[in-house]
Amino acid sequence: MSSKLIKLLDQLTKLHPKYIDLSLGRLNKLLDKLDNPHLFLPPTIHIAGTNGKGSTLAFITSILKENNFLVHSYISPHLKCFEERITISNKQISKYRLYNLIKYVQRINSNQPITFFEITTAAAFLIFAKEKADFLVLETGLGGRLDATNVISKSILDIITPISIDHKEFLGSNINKITNEKLGIIKPTSTIIVSKQKIKVRKYIKKRLKNTVNKKKIFGESFNIKKTTSKYFQIKYDNKFYCYTNPNLKGNHQIENAATAICASLEIKKIGYKITNNLINKGLRKTNFPCRLEKRYLNNIPVFLDGAHNVGGAEQLFNFFNNHNKNRWLIIGMLKNKDLKNYLINIKNIFKGVIALEIPNEKNSYLTNEIANVCKNINIICIEKKNIHQANVFLKKIIKPDEIVISGSLYLLGKIKDLYR
Repeated sequence: MSSKLIKLLDQLTKLHPKYIDLSLGRLNKLLDKLDNPHLFLPPTIHIAGTNGKGSTLAFITSILKENNFLVHSYISPHLKCFEERITISNKQISKYRLYNLIKYVQRINSNQPITFFEITTAAAFLIFAKEKADFLVLETGLGGRLDATNVISKSILDIITPISIDHKEFLGSNINKITNEKLGIIKPTSTIIVSKQKIKVRKYIKKRLKNTVNKKKIFGESFNIKKTTSKYFQIKYDNKFYCYTNPNLKGNHQIENAATAICASLEIKKIGYKITNNLINKGLRKTNFPCRLEKRYLNNIPVFLDGAHNVGGAEQLFNFFNNHNKNRWLIIGMLKNKDLKNYLINIKNIFKGVIALEIPNEKNSYLTNEIANVCKNINIICIEKKNIHQANVFLKKIIKPDEIVISGSLYLLGKIKDLYR
């Protein structure tokens, strides 16, 4: 079944239009043929932003599950297998079920041009509408306004996670244009939750939302983090204080993502759902989301796997690894549509050097010499290696670092993470 599913998913890529025009027209035509499942979804929590979407979704789904709710969820991209993207009533979809679902939607589409993300989103909505759940938690793929997930007609919560520059070729050349695209998910009757943002972005969001009638919860105003320690953190929400154990995911940015998820949970509670603080706490502790500062080992050398692939993610890495004196090395592979130079500028001071890799089987990957040239121009030591095995041998036998960080692309991490224990 695994090989049949991979072959089928590969067939979907051949339906891709010659030119990508961000619109919802193709998807709406397909959904109409499928009897519009996107109009019959469970109460939906829709998440857009540049960074933290997946982690915030993971926190929210974990909290809801601990409070005995059935949850559908939809994420992208996946790490190792496509099934990771679709969770039905708290369980990851099986290969067999996914194959039959995709096969059916492919037949209904009748070879019409459509993007891979559009047709797989249609398939996800079809199963989400058919299967019982209390909630659907939905992560945008790219942007918001014209993202395939935004064909939905209503949502109970619309969450905007931290916004920074990314996907300029599709979303716009400046932060205001990108922010406008993210805010495009907001529905007329939803509650809007805005995560911690840079001051400029928050001001712009407030300006854009000024005339909306939606209820708004903005980090720094309606809710905030008041205290953090090595074991717990305290938030203020609607002028009340709540204390929680630090989440399972590492980094101050994950506490900020957790605060957004807590705010979402308390807003859901206000609607009339039974949610307790004890089970919110339990949900935070049990949240698992691979390759978000995930710690593994190469022999006895700590290895941190992190999916940061843009400037915002680089800033979070820098804040976490704030000890500049360690002999710490970065293994990096990245897609060419990412801002490699500014990514590296943001983290250069916390690494002694960089190992450049190509992402296996990704035609849009930076070549190692391209990474090396960027490093040279900003005075970073860079060693090119053909594959991860050569990189590991070089680091173990020659460099002997205190720590290794592997980052730049989830596509890279999905292919190499099992090499570390």
